[in-house]
Amino acid sequence: MSSMSRRHLIIAAGGIAAAAAASRTAFAQAPAGPFKIDPLTYPTNALEPHIDAKTMEIHHDRHHQAYVTNLNNFAKDNPQIAEKPVVEVLANLGSVPEAIRTGVRNNMGGHANHTMFWQIMGPNGGKADGEVLAAIDRDLGGMEKFQTEFNAAGGRVFGSGWVFVTVTKDGKLAIETRPNQDNPIMDGKRALLGNDVWEHAYYLTYQNRRPDYLKAWWNTVNWKAVAERYAAAKAGTLGV
Repeated sequence: MSSMSRRHLIIAAGGIAAAAAASRTAFAQAPAGPFKIDPLTYPTNALEPHIDAKTMEIHHDRHHQAYVTNLNNFAKDNPQIAEKPVVEVLANLGSVPEAIRTGVRNNMGGHANHTMFWQIMGPNGGKADGEVLAAIDRDLGGMEKFQTEFNAAGGRVFGSGWVFVTVTKDGKLAIETRPNQDNPIMDGKRALLGNDVWEHAYYLTYQNRRPDYLKAWWNTVNWKAVAERYAAAKAGTLGV
């Protein structure tokens, strides 16, 4: 390789690194406010090849951050939306001022959905076992049937939305879908786990092949985290 080629390669690599650093710095310097977005507990490339690092970076640092930024902007003139837990606000959207109700529904729903989403994924997520597996066998017909029906439900979501497994306080499971950034909390239910089927969650790798994404996503599920959510749901302490 010529010295000129090496020089161009070094400059290009430096540019890529600088761009990545700038993106993370921008995330770290997001506007202050009562609503916060937690950093990922694993590297953005930890879920590859199933979800690529760039998608994770854009999804977490830009899309999720936008919901949080919008909530903080609403809270400047309506501080009451930050005075109660997110779960309580989403369960009682009728009490939110009408002028901001749709905005709070969309952005707080997005904040809740994504907070759950990052928590239930991770590298080396293991397999379902214990009470969670028993509940899947009992309520959803076993793991194979459950995953097939969950993927089919996610594939049927028209446009943008989510596919969830909801859980009751007595541990009963069900597969449900929601449009846009709606969350089961809005209907008096709770999400055990869920998959984001907005195109921004998968398009860089899968383009229009949502079924391929839905199938691959199971490789990213952290079943230990799901088991912890299941236990919390039965104890009545599950957050978003």
